[in-house]
Amino acid sequence: MTAAAAPPMPLSAVVIGGGPAGLMAAEVLAEAGARVDLFDAMPSVGRKFLLAGKGGLNLTHGEPLAAFVGRYGARSPQVGAWLDALSPQQLREWAQALGIETFVGSSGRVFPQDLKAAPLLRAWLHRLRERGVVFHMRHRWLGWASASADTNANANAKSTLRFACAGGERTVSACATVLALGGASWQRLGSDGAWVPWLRERGIDVAPLRPANCGFEVAWSAHLRERFAGAPIKPVALCFGDVEPKFERQGEFVLSAYGIEGSLVYAASAMLRDAIERNGQATLTLDLLPAFDAARVAKEVAHPRGSRSLASHLKSRLGLAGAKMALLHELLPREALADPVRLAAAIKALPLTVTAPRPIDEAISSAGGVKLEALDDGLMLRAQPGVFCAGEMLDWEAPTGGYLLQASMASGRVAGQGALHWLRTVQAGPP
Repeated sequence: MTAAAAPPMPLSAVVIGGGPAGLMAAEVLAEAGARVDLFDAMPSVGRKFLLAGKGGLNLTHGEPLAAFVGRYGARSPQVGAWLDALSPQQLREWAQALGIETFVGSSGRVFPQDLKAAPLLRAWLHRLRERGVVFHMRHRWLGWASASADTNANANAKSTLRFACAGGERTVSACATVLALGGASWQRLGSDGAWVPWLRERGIDVAPLRPANCGFEVAWSAHLRERFAGAPIKPVALCFGDVEPKFERQGEFVLSAYGIEGSLVYAASAMLRDAIERNGQATLTLDLLPAFDAARVAKEVAHPRGSRSLASHLKSRLGLAGAKMALLHELLPREALADPVRLAAAIKALPLTVTAPRPIDEAISSAGGVKLEALDDGLMLRAQPGVFCAGEMLDWEAPTGGYLLQASMASGRVAGQGALHWLRTVQAGPP
């Protein structure tokens, strides 16, 4: 006698948040036959994902996995476990299954062949709809209907969720809920951190949301703001840190009206932000001529300049001009500019004090969020059985370069798998 096929899973899952983490969780659940409803406050899903693709969608990174995992700092062990569920290579294979070929750029970053986000998102949404995922747009989550958490996993298999929508307020029951609500950067795209008090009210430990991969404020003179805002500083090496391991890297950044921004600054932003929180400010050093050693710079600066101006002298001997020269005038006293020894030392290690990170809404990403200790290995909240969290709303951070998107999508897969296990446990009932 042939065994009957297993019936479709009758229990429902709700995913709140239509970013990469939420979409990945929905995919895992729908593939297994769960009924999935995805809610998002915006008119369409994937808005930050599409914005990230404007300069070329950086999906992940091609460096060896051990180095990759190390990019997550103190959270490397936990994020490394997520990457077991969706590694960088598996993410590339996932994209390929959607018809999107990828390549590794010269920097090691991985991009779609056409560098665009929209074709990948369209293919993904088409597959999700084919698998039965139902999308509910313009539904803003308002928390739970009940005042407190039910911490007894066997007492009630469903939770009641509140949403604000065009018709007023509606409630939705779910056997499993995946929260993928984002952090608090780029609020106009849907991530506003409004969920923080609702989780804290239920006894869930949430670290304050802070800017990550952000610019920093510097008290520039009016002259520098007016003449050099928007000017790139490159090549340059940035060094910061009083203890090991120090941050030391070559790259480029941009002078802005408020201070500094750009890829090299973003890479150092976590250390700078934390130092400002401890000390009220942070002083980094810039090597304006990383291709020249200190002895070469000292020799060229000390070379007699005759009747030439300092600017002409440094340009002819070292190629130092424009915004780099403006930085020297901005940050050094007159007597240092006139002293070849002090000037040469400053060219190789120019101190620059930053006083505050820019507001979180301007940041590329955010740090803080639901502490990972508040979750089990399947990313279920210990204080809220049946509720799972994924993506940037969790307490981890990473530099740009594909690490943010990779970990968000990997955590979405882990949360989806956790929710699927929960649904099967509830369906099976008590032993």
